Amino acid sequence: MPRPAWSLYAYQLIEPDEQLDLFACQEIRVHLAARQLELGVPADRTLCGGLLPAQPRWSVVERAIYRDERLCTLCKAILDAQRHGMRPVWPQL
Repeated sequence: MPRPAWSLYAYQLIEPDEQLDLFACQEIRVHLAARQLELGVPADRTLCGGLLPAQPRWSVVERAIYRDERLCTLCKAILDAQRHGMRPVWPQL
């Protein structure tokens, strides 16, 4: 069976630690980042365009992510757009 073009495997979950990074989201949220770099997309940013923490704690993205209330709403919207085959409009940074 061929692997679908879209899959959660394409992403990694960034979990907050006990000290929020000064450059990242200031809320207790989990964010998604692309597993592989893409041309034209900043490599040091999450799906929603936020800066990555200095030392991110990476996790595999499980299907339960859709029920996690800590998931950044913009990351979720971009994930849903990509899931339905649409190319997201990346924030202009």
